[in-house]
Amino acid sequence: MITAFVDMVGLLMVIPLLPFFARDLGGGGLWVGVLVSAFSAAQLLSAPLWGRVSDRYGRRPALLVGLGAAAISYVVFAFAGSLWVLLVSRLVQGAGGGTVGVVQAYVADTTEPQDRARSLGWLSAATNVGVAIGPVMGSASLGFGRPAPGLMAAGLCAINMVFAWMFLTETHTGSARDGSGKKPARSRELVRNVLARPGEPAPRLIWIYAIGMGAFAGFSSILALFMAVRFGVTEKTIGYVFLWNGTISVIARALLLGRLVDRLGEARLARLGQMLLGAGLLLIPLTWRVAGGTEVDPPGGAWSIPLDVRWLVTGGALLLLAVSTWATRKVEMGDRVRLVGFLALLCAAAVMVVVWQHPAPLNAGLPDHFPLQYRFVVLALTITLVPLGTAFTFPCVTALLSRVIDARERGVTMGVQQSFGGAARVISPLWAGWAFDHLGTPYPFWTSAVLVLGTLFLTFGIDPASGREAPVTKSV
Repeated sequence: MITAFVDMVGLLMVIPLLPFFARDLGGGGLWVGVLVSAFSAAQLLSAPLWGRVSDRYGRRPALLVGLGAAAISYVVFAFAGSLWVLLVSRLVQGAGGGTVGVVQAYVADTTEPQDRARSLGWLSAATNVGVAIGPVMGSASLGFGRPAPGLMAAGLCAINMVFAWMFLTETHTGSARDGSGKKPARSRELVRNVLARPGEPAPRLIWIYAIGMGAFAGFSSILALFMAVRFGVTEKTIGYVFLWNGTISVIARALLLGRLVDRLGEARLARLGQMLLGAGLLLIPLTWRVAGGTEVDPPGGAWSIPLDVRWLVTGGALLLLAVSTWATRKVEMGDRVRLVGFLALLCAAAVMVVVWQHPAPLNAGLPDHFPLQYRFVVLALTITLVPLGTAFTFPCVTALLSRVIDARERGVTMGVQQSFGGAARVISPLWAGWAFDHLGTPYPFWTSAVLVLGTLFLTFGIDPASGREAPVTKSV
């Protein structure tokens, strides 16, 4: 966990600065998407290889080589003088980042099946402490010059390699064959199975993970640009936005995840996480309208809705959101009731999007400018839904996946999971950057929300598939 934490600190020292560095070098929103996607593309190609190497030669050597590649990439990032050199640094960093599946397999090797969701949650909490600290360190280090964030990240990677060499013990002693002489599945076979048989338990879980990860990648890649345009955030202050996200995620994973897994089960908690993530992505673009943004939209024309009507409809939609969320998370209710609640949630979210998409003039009853503190309070409350959603979804989905696959294939299967997540992370930032430039600031968030909420249907029946009985709540 310490290795994962330090690695994430280095990674997040540079990621929030990418949009601003790209802008300084002449790039726009699409270039930001390319830089973010380059990391994921390299990770996509390397993750199955890292999984196979770790299954055959051990987790420890794979982690050490990956950390070395990351250190080199940060040095290149520090002295990048053009967009193309910046792109090279991201590709090298992504190749080293393919070891995420190795880290997850390391944790799975050292825990019992019933404890994996909690252990993976602690792993996620450790990485999210890095997510919280890294951006602030990166923004603060800019005071020492532009190369400082990259050089500091490289130094952290070097320290991490020394720690891993000295203290990490090998947990996997298997080879390409087990005692029965049966070969574990190859990466290509598993990829074909995910594409050809999406209804089976493991492929369903991989699709849920990939779509959720892609949505989160699009959110992360465009958030800095959204904050700069709508709230005037700069490269010296963007770190605090990521600090908030990381703090919420750490609290959720360290204090809430284990208790909620015991009460709801992994599959139901994953569904709750998907709902929170989708709701956050739907509502974030609306915060600047409600709280008074920095830009003035054109008049609504024939679509303009009086402001008092908007607030009345929004209040009713929020009430429907609350009721439908309660219905979808009740353990004792059947899948049909939860499905109705989910559809009601979608309808409520759609109503709010429609009534606020075509704004009334700024002088239609709402003050022209709200205090800066109020705007950021509204934004913080809305953004909180995203880290809460990811904190519940990803550890539970990964734990469920580890329960439905053979232990000998755990490393390569989780590598394939990371590959599908990487494919989504390649496509999503590219779409987010293009949509931000050509369609408008809300659309990267809204398209991701639709996809995330759509995966709720894939989670039904996952508990029986994993061999775990759904928990039953006790009446008080």
